[in-house]
Amino acid sequence: MSVVRQYPPASSSVAAEHFAARLAFETDCDDVASVLMGGEPDFVLLHVVGTPEAYAKRHVPGAIHLPHKEISDERMAEWPANTLFVVYCAGPHCNGADKAAFKLAELGHPVKLMIGGITGWEDEGLPFAEGVDPGAWASE
Repeated sequence: MSVVRQYPPASSSVAAEHFAARLAFETDCDDVASVLMGGEPDFVLLHVVGTPEAYAKRHVPGAIHLPHKEISDERMAEWPANTLFVVYCAGPHCNGADKAAFKLAELGHPVKLMIGGITGWEDEGLPFAEGVDPGAWASE
């Protein structure tokens, strides 16, 4: 028996529940980019870590800089209660997006984490925006 089979796989129904749950909590860079390219995102993208200077240097086009430490009922009142937030941070070595997602969920907001963060975005070869404004997807 191989190391892969050392622990038996879950049944198909248990695996389906597990992966459906993961997809309810996460999205990826390519999915976010596809929606942004379409020009009408049905979510608010939040860049939840770093300084304003780091955000200005590079961020995902359309992302609003809102550090997780600044997420509060008062701040989130800018958006309707049913707004879906997609959060990201520096990358797999950073848990800022998890902290932001936790706060948003505790405040009653729907939220997904963009796995990979800035690192994943860069790995996909996707474009960045610069400056203090969110910017938008630049069509070529």
